[in-house]
Amino acid sequence: MTDTLTPVLTNNWDAERAWTLASYEEHGGYAALDKAFAMAPDDVITAVKDSGLRGRGGAGFPTGMKWGFIPQDNPKPKYLVVNADESEPGTCKDIPLMMASPHTLVEGVIVSSYAIRAHTAFIYVRGEVLHVVRRLQRAVQEAYLAGHLGKNIHGSGYDLDLIVHTGAGAYICGEETALLEGLEGRRGQPRLRPPFPAVAGLYASPTVINNVESIASVPSIITNGAAWFAGMGTEKSNGYGIFSLSGHVANPGQYEAPLGITLRQLIDLAGGMREGHELKFWTPGGSSTPLLTPEHLDVPLDFESVGAAGSMLGTRALQLFDETTCVVRAVLRWTEFYKHESCGKCTPCREGTWWLTQTLAKLEKGEGSESDLDLLLDQCDNILGRSFCALGDGATSPISSSIQHFRDEYLAHLSHGGCPFDHAASTVFAPAGATA
Repeated sequence: MTDTLTPVLTNNWDAERAWTLASYEEHGGYAALDKAFAMAPDDVITAVKDSGLRGRGGAGFPTGMKWGFIPQDNPKPKYLVVNADESEPGTCKDIPLMMASPHTLVEGVIVSSYAIRAHTAFIYVRGEVLHVVRRLQRAVQEAYLAGHLGKNIHGSGYDLDLIVHTGAGAYICGEETALLEGLEGRRGQPRLRPPFPAVAGLYASPTVINNVESIASVPSIITNGAAWFAGMGTEKSNGYGIFSLSGHVANPGQYEAPLGITLRQLIDLAGGMREGHELKFWTPGGSSTPLLTPEHLDVPLDFESVGAAGSMLGTRALQLFDETTCVVRAVLRWTEFYKHESCGKCTPCREGTWWLTQTLAKLEKGEGSESDLDLLLDQCDNILGRSFCALGDGATSPISSSIQHFRDEYLAHLSHGGCPFDHAASTVFAPAGATA
């Protein structure tokens, strides 16, 4: 089974002091710079396009195509912004990457900035992860001292300044235009589009915004070639990715594998579910993606297959829950998060997430009636596609999918007068011998 893993981004994580410049260069770090500088910027963009790299932040938009949208005839400065505001429940790949090997990201920033002709780049990091901020700042300092950043990098004539910016801890700043608002010193709220960031982004200038993993993947593409990257994964979902397994699995952690691997394979790699328990439900891409069940264990984890199964690959944040978990309670906790993190700019999300929480809390206590399930779905319908950004859509996903797959469990809360998992007779949902 272990030959299904493809350690590229994670290849040096077990090296001694992997986060230092010396260790990174021992493993071939910064070799991609000279190869990129020997190419025309447009050729770098073409290589990323040909590789089939798609955004690793959840949306899956082709990275090279996004870079190609930058109007090079625009006289304003071009900017690269790295979205490192990872904060969705269950999503935990970018922070380990930046902690273990920050220079992988720094090198990716340099190559990517060169491709889009940017001379200033930003890494926007979630403010709470101070340890990550400090590690990135030190890596950037090392890169400047070694001549990988600053003026005339490697004698190429190309200049680049890289700034590590800490956010104020708002989940909404993971939305790219809200991130730009925060970067400019304003309250993080999504912008109306158009204009899109590629035309008028940071400081009203052409801007590319990419996820940490997307940018960190670029040096390996330049070093090994577009065909090498495209040769992994599936026909439409090329390359490798970090799959984050958390929850009721024997060995949670980061597993780097080609897109198209299945959850069954990943669970085997992780040593199976915790002893004596079975998988009940899981998320393929964090808490904002529709829930899936054990019947989806063999769905290839690529953008198209997961979409066809009724969910989204998202950030590959695989949260696994066994039969001891109350799905209603889990969904309520996620919904409380989205209610708290709504920026309040638009009515469907601001008011809708509050009402979703009220209705769910009542059902979780065993109050109300079966008609409240229809009320929940109606509330979801009034939010879905009507909010200013994707936060509202994400808040509805676990609710509507959990009712689809676990309607009987919602009804059991009503018949028990509360959560059946709080009762001795909770074996309604747990196999014999399981602890509820």
